[in-house]
Amino acid sequence: MKTENFGKRVFMSLFGVIICAISVGIFKIAALGVDPFQSFMAGLDALVPIGFGTLYVITNAVLLLFALVFDRHYIGIATFINLFLLGYITQFTYEYLQTVIVDPSIIVRVLCLVIGIVIICFGSAFYMTANLGVSTYDAVALIISNTWKKGKFQYVRIATDVVCVILGTALFLISGGNFSRIPTIAGIGTIITAFFMGPLIEFFNIHIARPILNGTTNNKNI
Repeated sequence: MKTENFGKRVFMSLFGVIICAISVGIFKIAALGVDPFQSFMAGLDALVPIGFGTLYVITNAVLLLFALVFDRHYIGIATFINLFLLGYITQFTYEYLQTVIVDPSIIVRVLCLVIGIVIICFGSAFYMTANLGVSTYDAVALIISNTWKKGKFQYVRIATDVVCVILGTALFLISGGNFSRIPTIAGIGTIITAFFMGPLIEFFNIHIARPILNGTTNNKNI
C-alpha cells in the first residue's frame, strides 16, 4: 500500500468508489447484465428481503472476514470505503433513475449500458491508482492465487467470476425469477465487464488518474 500523497489517495479512492457505485445503478437500469460479483448480489437481492445497501455490507463483511483470516495485507482504507458506501449509493442511484427513466426502450437501455461501462472504467482507474486496498471480492481471488498458490490470478479470477454468475442466476431462479429475465443480471454487460474493460481502465489510468495523483500532465507512472 502506498503512503505518499496519502490524502490525495484517500480522496481518489472515495471518488472512484462513488463513481463505480453510480455506474452499477446505471447497469441495473440498462438491465443487460452487470459485472460478475453484482450478478451474484442481484440474485441474492432477489432472494433476501432487505435493502440492497445493507445486503451489500453484510455480504462484503463476510468476505472481509475471509480476507482478515487468510491474508489481511490486501485490506486497506479503500476496502472499507467500498464496503460501507458502494451498496447504498448503488441503491440510491437505481431508485432515483427509476423515477427518471421509466420503462426504457432497448435503445435507452443500450445507451445506459455504454454509459455504465465508461463510468465504471473511469471510477476503477481512480480506485486502482490510489492503491489503498482492494475490494473484499478482489481479495478473494488474490488470496487464492498469491497466498494459497492455487493458480495464476487471471485464471482464478475467471473461476470466481463464473461461480458468482452461476450462483447469482441460481439464487434469482430460486427466488421465483422468470427464466427469460436472466439476461438482466447475467447478459452482455456481464461479458463485457468480465473480459473487456481492461484497456479502457488503463486509458483512464494513464491519461487522468496517474497524472492527477502525481500532480503532472504527462504519462508518468506511479
